[in-house]
This record gives sequence, C-alpha cells and structure tokens, in this order.
Amino acid sequence: MRVRCPRRTVATMLTGIVSIVAIAVATRITATARLGSGKVLDIEREVDLGGKIHSKAVLIISALLANRWARERPLPLAATLVFEQSYGGIEGDSASVAELAALVSAITGVALRQDLAVTGSLNQHGAVQPIGGVNEKVEGFFDLCAARGLTGQQGVVIPAANRDQLMLAARVREAVTDGRFHLYAVATADEALALLTGVAIEALDGAMDERIDALLAQAQRYARAGRGEDRDGERDD
Repeated sequence: MRVRCPRRTVATMLTGIVSIVAIAVATRITATARLGSGKVLDIEREVDLGGKIHSKAVLIISALLANRWARERPLPLAATLVFEQSYGGIEGDSASVAELAALVSAITGVALRQDLAVTGSLNQHGAVQPIGGVNEKVEGFFDLCAARGLTGQQGVVIPAANRDQLMLAARVREAVTDGRFHLYAVATADEALALLTGVAIEALDGAMDERIDALLAQAQRYARAGRGEDRDGERDD
C-alpha cells in the first residue's frame, strides 16, 4: 500500500465545496466570500452548534488567511463557513484544512475536487497537524465510495504526521494497492491546496492577490462615493 506525498506543484481540480471526513462520517463544508471587513463568520458558532475548539480553529484559519495573503494590506472580505445539514454539535479542529480550502476556493473562484475527502488540523503558519481517528476516517469515506462505486479517482487527504498511525482494514489496503482508492499525505496547506485545486501554489497566490486587490479597489470606490468624491479624490459640489 502506498501513501502519496505530493509536492507543492501537484495539481487537481474542484468546486467551491469540499467533502471532509470527521468522526468517520463524510460531511460537506461550504464557504462564501464577498466584500467586507475581514471577518470569517463561523455559522456553527453563531447558532451555538460549534464547540470552543472548532471556534478556535476558525480563528486560526482567519489568522492564516491574513498572515499569508494580507500582511501589508487590509483583507477586505467577509466570509462564512458552515457544515451543511449538520444538526448536532460540531467540535474539534480536524476540518481545518478542508475549511481553508473552501475559503480559498470561494475567494478565488478556483474549483475544488469533489472526489477527495480531507482531514487535518492547521496552525497559523500553514503547517498541517495530526488528527485523531485517522483510520476510522479513511475507512468511513472508503466505505461510502465503495457503496456508491469506486471510480479510481476517490481518496482521502491526511496529515503526513499521521502516516505512522495507519492500520487500515484489508479492503482499504487492497484498493489502494490496486489504484482503486488513494491516500495523499500532506505536510503543509500549500500541498493540500495544490492537490485539491489542480493549480500550482504560485498561480493560486496570484489569484488570491488579484481578488484581494479587486476587493480593495471596490472598497475604495465605495468610500469615495460615501464622501462624495470623484475618481480623482476631489469633492463633488
């Protein structure tokens, strides 16, 4: 059985929604992004369905976004994150990689692969941290894919730090060995984003910069309009 370790430029393509595995159940996460004041809204927390650890994780993701793409400029966006059709409590930080990917997709418009599940924690500097229950999470998504029909493209993205904890059932090992299912081990957010988007991280950085610059320009136009100024910064009489 081989666990793949993609380099930064490994690429693949998807939509603005990413499937993640949490507690051996595949859960869909969605994100939105628009002009705003830089806040990432955790909808689970707003309705008292999000635990403290998950709320902390969303704040870490928000800090990572600002530190990576807006260190010397404002981050003029308002974003939301939610676990779709989740009617119980959400706790833990193992969905952090998936949530970051959903946000970056929402900001840039770059699609994400929908045949991969993702699990992994993040720190503020983009390092992917280990999570608990890695075997149950991989097996849970594998069983879902097997029930629907293996395509040879499905798989799970896991933290590289969890590779030594893998003790998967024989059915999963055989599918991975045969190339009918895949495991990808990532150590950084960059590796995960390149894998999920199919875009080299340098190009994705460019897309983020372009979108943030466009939002800044839009914010400046609204500010001038509010002050009654024309394009050259002079007040309209």
